[in-house]
Amino acid sequence: MAGDEGSSALDPYAALRSPDYRWFIASMGLVTLGLQMQAVVVGWQVYDRTGDPLALGLVGLSEALPFLAVALFGGHAADRLNRLRLCMASALCLAFCSTLLWLLTWRFTSGPMATAVAPIYGIIFLTGIVRAFYRPASVALGTDLLPKELYANGSTWRVAIFHSGMVLGPALGGLVYAWRGPVTAHFLVMALLLTGFMGLLLIHYVPKPVRAREGSIFASLGEGLRFVFSQRLLLGAISLDLFAVLFGGAVAVLPIFAKEILKTGPQGLGMLRAAPAVGSVLMGITLAHLPPLRRAGRTLLVCVAAFGVATIAFALSRSFLLSCLLLAASGAVDNVSVVLRATLLQTLTPEHMLGRVSSVNQVFIGSSNEIGAFESGLAARFLGLVPSVVFGGCMTLLVVAFTTWKVPELRKMDRIG
Repeated sequence: MAGDEGSSALDPYAALRSPDYRWFIASMGLVTLGLQMQAVVVGWQVYDRTGDPLALGLVGLSEALPFLAVALFGGHAADRLNRLRLCMASALCLAFCSTLLWLLTWRFTSGPMATAVAPIYGIIFLTGIVRAFYRPASVALGTDLLPKELYANGSTWRVAIFHSGMVLGPALGGLVYAWRGPVTAHFLVMALLLTGFMGLLLIHYVPKPVRAREGSIFASLGEGLRFVFSQRLLLGAISLDLFAVLFGGAVAVLPIFAKEILKTGPQGLGMLRAAPAVGSVLMGITLAHLPPLRRAGRTLLVCVAAFGVATIAFALSRSFLLSCLLLAASGAVDNVSVVLRATLLQTLTPEHMLGRVSSVNQVFIGSSNEIGAFESGLAARFLGLVPSVVFGGCMTLLVVAFTTWKVPELRKMDRIG
């Protein structure tokens, strides 16, 4: 058996040899593709209607607030209910939200509603609620479909497929928006999400026995929180991501860079949004063919610092090609940190708590991404576009320095697992 585990660890395609896992990541990839495409279309629509950086930030906030409010309940549901069915219900609800966006855009092409953004915020609010259930259920389901020795390999491919969707989604969204308009773009998003839902129907899944619940639902949620805060390595890793992306992310203001600084249209915005994922996919394929990383903690800290440096350089760039390359570099180093953090979470967390712990992790991630989008829009409004992004990159470097000082065991961590 030891020989079998060793050969699996050296097989870069070990996780993909499971048919159910292949269907799972295919479905996840289509859902990601649709949501990323939707983000570009909604971002361009809102900025085109308002011309206000803060309006872009409010898109992120309208998704973050409901997500953070119910994320822990989503994790509890993932630990108590059938994870496959929860994923299916969530994917179907995401498709319903995209249908509302399509109907809104198609039905109101003129008049006051043609320039209104409040209904868009409302639909994105609903999307945030659904994503709070989809994310922990998806992470836990992917873990259930693999043996423990394939967690690292499965995480590598899951992140690679996820970022493949992030490559194609923004590029496709920008191109379709430019050539066929927002109505066609939203319709394609709806079709992708429905196809992702149908992919889940092909998974053969036997739920693991659910432990009898002791205490109230709030006691169950508290158990997940206490576990995360008792694991300094895990807490340090996800806190690092929270504050680094909270300050260092520039995705929310890319429509302004595309329109005002780099002088390109929605096609260029799609390429800018796709660039980080291009770098991430290339890095993911590379990692899948390499042995497990040594000095994992130090690698994590260096990659987050490199993310901050790439963000600063992007803010100062006036070349479209250079900007794309810098965003690709930021995506490559971010991929390494995502894989390390995902493997750490799966390795340290007991199976019966995966949903709750994943939801706590997603609260951190959701805070960094969606609230980070609001912070980016707010900072751009008051500091100016370029100074706000430079400030964010510098704050990322400070976060890395602080984490290195306060969580020395993270710096000293060698291999995971």
